[in-house]
Amino acid sequence: MKTTAELIADKRNGGVLSEEDIRRLISGYARGDVPDYQMAAMAMAIYFRGLSPEELGPWTDAMLHSGRVIDLSHLPDRKVDKHSTGGVGDKISLPLAPVVGACGVRVPMISGRGLGHTGGTLDKLESIPGFSTDLSVQSYIDQVASLGVALIGQTAEVCPADKRLYALRDVTATVESIPLISSSIMSKKLAEGIDALVLDVKVGSGAFMKTVEDARLLAETMVAIGERMGKKTVALLTSMEQPLGRMIGNALEVRESIEILRDEGPDDVRALTLALAEVMLELGEVDPRGAASALADGSALELFGRIIEAQGGDRRVCDDLSRLPSAKHRVPYIAKTSGYVSAMDTRRVGLAACVLGAGRARTDDVIDPGVGLEMACRLGDQVEAGQPLAWIYHNDAGVDAAQVHLDSGITIGESAPDVSGLILERIG
Repeated sequence: MKTTAELIADKRNGGVLSEEDIRRLISGYARGDVPDYQMAAMAMAIYFRGLSPEELGPWTDAMLHSGRVIDLSHLPDRKVDKHSTGGVGDKISLPLAPVVGACGVRVPMISGRGLGHTGGTLDKLESIPGFSTDLSVQSYIDQVASLGVALIGQTAEVCPADKRLYALRDVTATVESIPLISSSIMSKKLAEGIDALVLDVKVGSGAFMKTVEDARLLAETMVAIGERMGKKTVALLTSMEQPLGRMIGNALEVRESIEILRDEGPDDVRALTLALAEVMLELGEVDPRGAASALADGSALELFGRIIEAQGGDRRVCDDLSRLPSAKHRVPYIAKTSGYVSAMDTRRVGLAACVLGAGRARTDDVIDPGVGLEMACRLGDQVEAGQPLAWIYHNDAGVDAAQVHLDSGITIGESAPDVSGLILERIG
């Protein structure tokens, strides 16, 4: 029987790990017998060497069965979830879950925290005063039964190996690995008790996958895992060449999500919410046209308020956005020249929000829920020198560093660029 160090060396050298070795490694990591420093070395070896199809299936299955696999088969109606690979300003889960739930499809959603320059659904939800994402598995099951939607984080019982590795990848520069991304997402999602899954795979400067080819490979890998596990899986490739919506930052993105649920808000956030909702309803065997109606008639907003209340939060934020945390200061980031917004390095824009306190550089960093950015420009906009391109919400920290990131993140040129559509491709 090989030691953990020998398995790391095998993978470092391009070898193929056996199913038995993979299961022993993952179960040992979940128990704490394999330390973080050895799993960090394995993650780096996988980053460079990858996992073959013969390895990826057992790796995902071992992650899935490192803890409890939830059974929701006793509940009527289809259970469908959505997962995004992460982007800047990507708050879609917040309006999406109640839209789909209001249409009669159950949404058991276990989400994660921010990774690098991207925001996390849990961090956004926890900016709502009192909101708890730390529910027990039984409370999660009960809420899916009663409300049709639960929005929680990974518990100690569900995919404990993934929970540890997810945090480790963020601080070891091993996030952008297709095998590690796909196995992490799919193990966590398959443990939820779902019947089907919709994946939002981001493409572009603000995504982990920079090219359509890489994003397609990731999407196809995850769809294949889902189908192999007997779960209907569909992926949409969506553009992340600029931030999604106007707001970047936790409470700011909750504010924008509530605007969407009020049937208002930015066109791109609304369009992507409805596009994903329609696919989820399709997989849930419900008329996709109901998604727009759930926004128009207020039923999705009402359900979001009930979810907030059930999870200990102040549902009055749905009517009074001033109850959300807010930064002490708001200052403009000014265009230095006139011209067109010709390009965005969306990762840099996300990092600008992070240095203000909206994200983490380390797993133990504390989030400031009120800080972030409000974008005042879009790709292709014509702007004048002295015009605000963004507004910086801060609490006396990180402003200079944020401006440096924005200097690199927003390019003013002589001509308007060709801007790709929001939804690029469907797989599955």
